[in-house]
Amino acid sequence: VVDTVSEMLGRLQTQPWDATLLSLSSDLVDEGLVERIAGLGAAGALLLSVPSASLAVAVLAERVGALAVLSEPIDPTEVRRRLATLASDGQLVRLPTETRATGELVGESPAMAEVFSLIARAAPSDSTVLVTGESGTGKELVARALHSLSGRSSGPFVAVNCAAIPEHLLETELFGHERGAFTGAVARRRGRFERASGGTLFLDEIGDMSVVLQAKVLRALEERTVERVGGESTQPIDVRVIAATNQDLSAAIEEGRFREDLYYRLAVIEIGLPPLRSRGADVGRLALHFAAHFARLHDRPIRAVTEAALARIEEETWAGNVRELRNVMDRAVLLTRGDVIRSHALRLGRAAPRVSAVPDRLEQPGYPTTASLAGVEADHIRRVLEDVGGQVGRAADVLGIHRNTLTRKIRAYGLDRFGEAP
Repeated sequence: VVDTVSEMLGRLQTQPWDATLLSLSSDLVDEGLVERIAGLGAAGALLLSVPSASLAVAVLAERVGALAVLSEPIDPTEVRRRLATLASDGQLVRLPTETRATGELVGESPAMAEVFSLIARAAPSDSTVLVTGESGTGKELVARALHSLSGRSSGPFVAVNCAAIPEHLLETELFGHERGAFTGAVARRRGRFERASGGTLFLDEIGDMSVVLQAKVLRALEERTVERVGGESTQPIDVRVIAATNQDLSAAIEEGRFREDLYYRLAVIEIGLPPLRSRGADVGRLALHFAAHFARLHDRPIRAVTEAALARIEEETWAGNVRELRNVMDRAVLLTRGDVIRSHALRLGRAAPRVSAVPDRLEQPGYPTTASLAGVEADHIRRVLEDVGGQVGRAADVLGIHRNTLTRKIRAYGLDRFGEAP
């Protein structure tokens, strides 16, 4: 315990502390001193104490990243409990200080090294590229990297999610329409192919596109022209196409859901993104990268992540891949009290598996051969939704399909009670 500011600053210069407790009831302690001490790495974790809580103190604590605000008179047991959390999570791993572009691909694993190599070789050409991988692995980041490293980088990058746009609107979205082509078409409109002229068109979730529309896309790629809906003439296009999917297109071809000729036209170069669970040490690197990014974005004083928190992150299976990790770290930055992300801020606990009200055919050695494929699919979707508490986005990640695709299946199979969950 020190009684003067000068004594405290002198002690900090000779011996860094693990934590500093400042009493706001002292005449010597004001907001300026709190902010000054918070900026000293030697002060360690910052705790504040006050005779009574107030909004102003809460705002100050958030601004300086205080670990806790304690009530006075101070309870020694509460102080010990707070300090115990500092030791229980092990040593600190500091956040990277270098500034990376928000959309930059991060990774040093052999799997990502291969991806980087393919991007470097494919980018300079105008060849079509097919990017494959599970949902959340970063397929659009690859498409943007290909565009930025190409000779078309000064041109537009136009992205369209083929699963997010209703089928009857997707054709006009891609190819445009003439005035009067249909009710509501009050003016001519250029489609995404034309708007991407001189640049890159990114067709995301192309596996969800109808076979009829696939034929029109194939024709546009081969003839380098498009015909607007309701039009009688063709429009030349100068565009590089990059497509992406989380589906197994080989299986889709076998089932007649995807045109084989379009697959070969798209997959001149194919880049497969590995799931996060197979990227080894990249998981921890990405966690630190996202923590640093969101700390800057939200203006939070986060400086490190504990070893225990990183170990917990690396133990996860990450069914939602990089997207899920990004969201977890965003939440952790916002929930962290203090300047260090600890295990409890990660919110990684999994709920216990729920018991399905449906006969659990799929956990048996097999299922009746009389069961239809649709019945088995509906049964599995129902079980996954119940297991994740009805969270459609989370279920889509587990199933490896786009959220909109899952929403359509929920409606088709009469599982609408899950339709409103986030």
